[in-house]
Amino acid sequence: MAGPLEGRAGVHGHRHVDESLLDDEKSMLANDPGGMLRATASAGAQVREAAALAAETDLSVLADEGRPRAVVVAGIGTAGLTGSILSTVAGPRCPVPIIGHRSAGVPGWVGAADVVIAVSASGRSPEALAAAEAAARRGARLVAVGNPDSELEALAARARAPFFAVPRRAPARASLWGLAVPVLLAARAIGLVKVNEADLAETATRLDADAERCRPGADSFVNPAKALALGLAGSIPIVWGSSPLATVAARRFAETLAANARYPVMAGALGEAGRGRVGLLDGVFGGLAETSRDIFADPDEEQSDSTRLRLVLFRDGGLNPEEDADEPVAVEERRADAVQTLAERRGVRCDVLTAEGGSALERLASLTSVPDFASLYLALAHGLDPMAVPAISEMKELSNPLPEGMQ
Repeated sequence: MAGPLEGRAGVHGHRHVDESLLDDEKSMLANDPGGMLRATASAGAQVREAAALAAETDLSVLADEGRPRAVVVAGIGTAGLTGSILSTVAGPRCPVPIIGHRSAGVPGWVGAADVVIAVSASGRSPEALAAAEAAARRGARLVAVGNPDSELEALAARARAPFFAVPRRAPARASLWGLAVPVLLAARAIGLVKVNEADLAETATRLDADAERCRPGADSFVNPAKALALGLAGSIPIVWGSSPLATVAARRFAETLAANARYPVMAGALGEAGRGRVGLLDGVFGGLAETSRDIFADPDEEQSDSTRLRLVLFRDGGLNPEEDADEPVAVEERRADAVQTLAERRGVRCDVLTAEGGSALERLASLTSVPDFASLYLALAHGLDPMAVPAISEMKELSNPLPEGMQ
């Protein structure tokens, strides 16, 4: 029988953050042997590389058959998030529904009138492979995005479907832009989005600039990602987005906080939160905890006190005319102002990130780049290796069936 600590094999780190670790670049890089910081800093390069590779992909089979009845983006984890990115960039006036599918196969209604985009960073995700096989079997138009020389590429070749070869140089969660750009360009080929080369170039430039601001050598007081990480330390983060675009960024941050820093986090749309979840601000980790906090206490001593909520609010502000939005921008802004006021009244600390940029894609990038780095710095401040997640390996071992001879 397993001992009580056997399950902690490979689990390292410390419960409380050590702020000094984030100002020691050499030590920080030593604790990131897998190069997650470097991979995250490559986001701008991923946009450029993916756009260049996409230009070599023959998409005529997509364009020639015209507008589909629906588009299904099949994948899991970060690959699955590309469907949400496509949906938000296409906007509420998109002429066909865009459905994200995060399980094996495809929805039962998918057929010859539809397009299926199967996405997998490794090219061997069971969910993406099953979706590609089902799409080919049902006669749907198939597009595949993944690692070259993979099972997914072979399947696409058999189906004579376009394949975007995206070399895998890091874990999927650090390869978001390399996966998202081909999905957007496939959708552009069938007339669903208006992403142009200028949008891609400006997005890449934005990601490069944020990577420079968030570089490991920048001290905590000038590095926005380190500051955000230290603000979240020891808290239960709640991440809300004021608009559909901001909500995609909020959910991305929740996923990276969980995967990289191992923090439990709640994320979603601020509109939904106002129907019930905003009550968390009044709860035992919100206002009730804050009323017992000594405002004159040393912040370093608060680590041993009760765990509290930390609100992170992603605000968009919007660029499109109100008739092109799900709801008027003014409504989104008033709602965001209201939740900030509620948090302030209850003493719940709140970080606000506001979108910048001239296109939906650039604005989304501006809301994801700093949080991506923040999740890594929070992990490193806890002494965690952001790439190595023992529980994931154990989960695979425990859930995969044993070979017949070993059963």
